[in-house]
Amino acid sequence: MTAAVEAPAEVEPGLYNIPAELYHSDPIPGGSLSSSGARKLASECPAKFKHWLDNREPPKKVLEFGTAAHSLVLEDGPELVLVDAARWDTNAIKAELRSIRDAGNIPLKRHELDQVKAMAAALRAHPEAARLLESGNGVAEQSAFWEDRGVWRRSRFDWLRNDGQLVDYKTARSCRREDLEKAFNEHGYHQQQDFYEAGGIALDLIDPERPMQFVLQEKDPPYLVVVTTCDPMAREIGRHLNEVALNTYAICRENDEWPGYLEMPMVPLPRWVEREYAGDGR
Repeated sequence: MTAAVEAPAEVEPGLYNIPAELYHSDPIPGGSLSSSGARKLASECPAKFKHWLDNREPPKKVLEFGTAAHSLVLEDGPELVLVDAARWDTNAIKAELRSIRDAGNIPLKRHELDQVKAMAAALRAHPEAARLLESGNGVAEQSAFWEDRGVWRRSRFDWLRNDGQLVDYKTARSCRREDLEKAFNEHGYHQQQDFYEAGGIALDLIDPERPMQFVLQEKDPPYLVVVTTCDPMAREIGRHLNEVALNTYAICRENDEWPGYLEMPMVPLPRWVEREYAGDGR
């Protein structure tokens, strides 16, 4: 595995140990395509992608909680700061919260801090998850940058094991099979897996025969854990969607044109309505 290095003045393809803020600000001159961006392009029109790119929203509470869980599980990330106040809507507490966030840290209520600590303990008690994320057997939060057919791509790996395997940790409402199928499709985890593996292979960081593993954990007691990966069909669909996103990004960036929705002279009803109507024999 190539060792992480500090980001140079001019980015070259490679693996970098840089702060999350620098990664998300996109240090590539002219811009690069991230996994999140590819998923956005595959599900939205270019105009909405460009608006999202230029108008990033501040972190939502649910995302902040996920980052807090990451920090404990991966033993890397922002400091978790207890704000043990009965109310968070006073001017004094709001100012304290702003100060904590401005410093790059995460404020948590007492029950939230107890919750992420319990989640981390439950994960360490899961044999396979604990093995994959064993301290000292990899590096956390590494940023990969590489070129692909004239387009810069970037990814930030949760955990890159020394044996050449990627691991991604996610919190979830439910880890039931049916719910995970919906979540993988809704959040584009199949695209993420292909995107991350493409970067790992391009930079000779991972073993192509060892697919990326997702460690998923429920946010409610008993904080159940599931370790899994995308099946071959899901991976193929993810690869196709990433190709569509990559080509769309390249064309739009070259022409500096980010079109909206296609013209729709006529709008049909959903296919299931047509099938239901035809099935009635009308």
